[in-house]
Amino acid sequence: MFGSLGVPEIILIFVVALILFGPRQMPQIGKSIGKALGEFRRASNEFKRTIEDEVASHDLQDVRKDLEELGDIGREITSVKEKGMKELKNLALDKDPVDS
Repeated sequence: MFGSLGVPEIILIFVVALILFGPRQMPQIGKSIGKALGEFRRASNEFKRTIEDEVASHDLQDVRKDLEELGDIGREITSVKEKGMKELKNLALDKDPVDS
């Protein structure tokens, strides 16, 4: 929970704070530290959410661009197909009935 701080280190910090501030101020200090940690946690979660939203937005833009490119490719394929069909019809019409 406290990173690399172990139980002995936390106890030492608590004892030094108790000596410096006295037992009457310790609850107020604890409450202030708790509020500060809560605010920090909320701010870091909001920052994380903002970054994730930006990444998701960028990913959506990439997907949209890919879909537009696929649409362009689809239109090209349709155009080639139509040209091929026209050429086949022209070949069929140009063919002599005597040759068959």
